[in-house]
Amino acid sequence: MSPFEHGEVFVLDDGGEVDLDLGNYERFLDVTLTRDNNITTGKIYQSVIEKERKGDYLGKTVQVVPHVTDEIKQWIQSVSSVPVDGQTRPADVCVIELGGTVGDIESMPFIEALRQLSFSLGKDNFCLIHVSLVPVLGVVGEQKTKPTQHSVRELRALGLTPDLLACRSAQPLIGSVKEKLSQFCHVPVENILNIHDVPNLWHVPLILRNQKVHEAIIKQLNLGRSAGPPELRDWTQMAESYDDLKNSVKIALVGKYTNLTDSYLSVVKALLHASVACSLKPSIQWIAASDLEDATATSAPDAHAKAWETLKGSSCILIPGGFGDRGISGMILAAKYARENKVPYLGICLGMQISVIEMSRNVLGLKDADSEEFNSETPFRVVMYMPEVSKTHMGNTMRLGCRRTFFRRTDCLTSKLYGSPEHVDERHRHRYEVNPSFVAMLENAGLHFVGCDESGKRMEVVELQDHPFYIGVQFHPEFKSRPRRPSPPFTGLILAAAEYMGTPANNSNGHVGTSE
Repeated sequence: MSPFEHGEVFVLDDGGEVDLDLGNYERFLDVTLTRDNNITTGKIYQSVIEKERKGDYLGKTVQVVPHVTDEIKQWIQSVSSVPVDGQTRPADVCVIELGGTVGDIESMPFIEALRQLSFSLGKDNFCLIHVSLVPVLGVVGEQKTKPTQHSVRELRALGLTPDLLACRSAQPLIGSVKEKLSQFCHVPVENILNIHDVPNLWHVPLILRNQKVHEAIIKQLNLGRSAGPPELRDWTQMAESYDDLKNSVKIALVGKYTNLTDSYLSVVKALLHASVACSLKPSIQWIAASDLEDATATSAPDAHAKAWETLKGSSCILIPGGFGDRGISGMILAAKYARENKVPYLGICLGMQISVIEMSRNVLGLKDADSEEFNSETPFRVVMYMPEVSKTHMGNTMRLGCRRTFFRRTDCLTSKLYGSPEHVDERHRHRYEVNPSFVAMLENAGLHFVGCDESGKRMEVVELQDHPFYIGVQFHPEFKSRPRRPSPPFTGLILAAAEYMGTPANNSNGHVGTSE
């Protein structure tokens, strides 16, 4: 999936590659989802076609209604009872997000399936919340309700009537606007919610709580006896403490897809979690890797100079994952700068492989050292294709999902950041690995491979000796970062950056600092 079209591809524990929205749900709710929690049109049609091929429909004409809609309903009902919060009993409520816009042809089968589902379940078991924008047009600044009126009318024509309206706006809705929406959309005023712009995203649950959204949903679903008041004391403290932070930390993010920041959404959130845990605000400096390359100095000298100025003005450097050879030379230059100038560095997935290539070229003297992904003819393939997967098919050929990493050295910095366990479980998404044939040579040069898989052949974590913080990880720690439980590698990077720039950092999560 192209990051420029879809944004980030979020990876789940079971290896499911899903939309970044599921990452938001995991972070906000602190739950562990599965690939079955992500329903797509392709999955539904594939299941229907497979059933038809097996003869399940007994030769009948396969139609959108009832076959496709029935498949959607069955999928929802089978997933709805599976707990995702670590509990063993079935879930009380299943939240369904139907993406897209009302009236889109792509979502029509899903809307029809939900209409049928609402009828079969009954009103006490179905609560529909319609999300709509209330824009402000012209210099007068009047909040316009027409878009919401039209979308609700379209939704009602399709057989669904909203129980609550969630209205997005820049400023809080004025009372007359709510009354107008209530009159034309047939929704009680108390069920019209306003999600206006807030200082930070963590305030959204608080403004919903203040508007008593939980009471409206509980009433609609008849859950008054089993539901208590929301426990948001810690969440409130976290949201308000972020607003009070004064010091910031500059983080140079050197990537391939910097034109669309959603391509690195989990990385951005992990940096936020770690920075807040250290009482700092993250200031991410977006650097296109290709702007650092020598060729750019000729073709676009201003962009080249600005990129290097930004890199040198940052307190730490992070290179996230990616695919393809565009911008690789710039990433190698950034890793070299971090290594030679003792700048805190964290390489994730491709970023770890970049550190291996950089060391091989500039320290070991293997000038043609490269990854098999970028140059399959090089005699020094320090990064190689995983041997057990197909080289001809792009789909379903990656090492995906939660895998175990064992620490080869318990005294290494990465192990200390995690609390000195024997192993950690993190999520992966990659095709290429460090070539085991070069491990000994690289370790003799000072790049130590301190973590590996159960076989001992796949290198998972590297650390550079005689450097305050230079770590590369083959896995993606950002996918498991949470607002009040930040990812240890990211926490280590921010602590090291604070030390580098001489700003005191209050590590409220108890992870060790780089001085240890």
